[in-house]
Amino acid sequence: MKYSNPILALLCLFISGTGFAETKPNILLIVSEDNGPELGCYGDRFARTPHLDQLAEDGILFRQAFVPQAGCSQSRASFLTGLYPHQHGQFGLATWGFRMYRADTPNLPRSLKEAGYRTGIIGKLHINPVSAFPFDMHEITSANFQRTQLSDYARHAKEFMGAGEKPFLLSVNYPDAHRPWIAQVDGLPKNPQTKDDVQVMDYMGIDSPEFREMVADHYNCMSRLDSLVGDLLQVLDESGKADNTIVIYIGDHGADMLRGKRTCYEGGLRIPMLMRWPGHIAPQVRDELVSTLDLMPTLLKATGAEPVEGLPGAELQPLFRSGSAQWRTHYFAEYHTHAAAPNYFPQRSVRSDRYKLIESLLPDTIHPDYDITIEKLQASNRGQDYGGNLDLGAVIAVSRPEVKAAYALMRQPPRYQLYDLQEDPYEFRNLAEDPDHANVLADLQERLDRWRLETNDPLLDPKKLRRLTKEVRSVKKKSAGKKYTWKYPDYLLK
Repeated sequence: MKYSNPILALLCLFISGTGFAETKPNILLIVSEDNGPELGCYGDRFARTPHLDQLAEDGILFRQAFVPQAGCSQSRASFLTGLYPHQHGQFGLATWGFRMYRADTPNLPRSLKEAGYRTGIIGKLHINPVSAFPFDMHEITSANFQRTQLSDYARHAKEFMGAGEKPFLLSVNYPDAHRPWIAQVDGLPKNPQTKDDVQVMDYMGIDSPEFREMVADHYNCMSRLDSLVGDLLQVLDESGKADNTIVIYIGDHGADMLRGKRTCYEGGLRIPMLMRWPGHIAPQVRDELVSTLDLMPTLLKATGAEPVEGLPGAELQPLFRSGSAQWRTHYFAEYHTHAAAPNYFPQRSVRSDRYKLIESLLPDTIHPDYDITIEKLQASNRGQDYGGNLDLGAVIAVSRPEVKAAYALMRQPPRYQLYDLQEDPYEFRNLAEDPDHANVLADLQERLDRWRLETNDPLLDPKKLRRLTKEVRSVKKKSAGKKYTWKYPDYLLK
């Protein structure tokens, strides 16, 4: 392991083992945009991510890490509050006016401020209301999708880390790998990859040269992200505070490709999640089902902050040491919308270490986001001049029969989709009507229903589901969403 002060790291390990009081740890939370585990440390043979690979080597790599909803605002609200979207209310993007039910919902920066921490954020927050998150410092408040002044992320971090001796929470939110997928910015990456260097991610099940060109630029974004994270970690080392800092890296959800972002498929929900804490975390790979909902209870415990009652996540501390640990056997997720009418299609899901069930709350209707996503990708292909006109409909039409069937099902989902992730890791074969899997289906249905009851899912009420559906479908344009005051925070909580 590479720590700036190995002697101090060993001392921290001794103190933590003996139970003596120790200095509260700093927290550096690093968040990237729109990428799954496309990192070398996750076995992706096309990824060029040496700094994140080293972070994984120095800490825990969670191989099965997930978000509760594959959308930017929804995911960010969840890891900062420790709640599912149906519990905090940030159902869709903040840019469309979606907001949490209540501004006084407990959140990580507020809890840590009360525990004596300095709090800062670099990059977008993307949650409403912004005032609910009392960061002492907020720099680069835009999404910065054009990737301007990228060196400012490390510069602002350096200033914040050196601004005092109180422990700090610093969240650094990078724009990569969000669209547009820009091949090179400020010389990063040094040698961009092309379509001849990569393949389309397996969970999409399709391929074409034009699509590979976009995927290559997704990997270029990941390489640039890695360089920026390397600069950030160097700043932390130079601050002299690395040995007492919990470093966490997560993606906010999967890539903005097919069967990724804005879905309940693994390509949307599964993310990279790395954690390093010298003297407290044994370097290892863990296969337990973990969630970004686990971060808030974990960090509240690590910092000695006041616990928040009723959080659905679990403290990750039992996984910090090597060996077996009692842990959850099932993981739950959901989807509502992203913008508004163009993406609205509420779903719920549950998975075990082998099986996955997705329930569509508006079954057998056309999923509006299907055609929109295809057109958006084709427009990106044309707009960034990838050397041809991508026709995804034609690409899907010549794919394997099971892949073609999976896309047809994605466009018009039945109520239930059941997948055997051991035999079918990319969710191409729906087993919901297979008699041989009837017991598995019934078990996961019961678990999903019980979870929805235990977490007070308001969409269990058909009247509330109909009312939300009517309201969201009435807002069709972003300009209208920015001006519209959403009413669901009032009627869904009744």
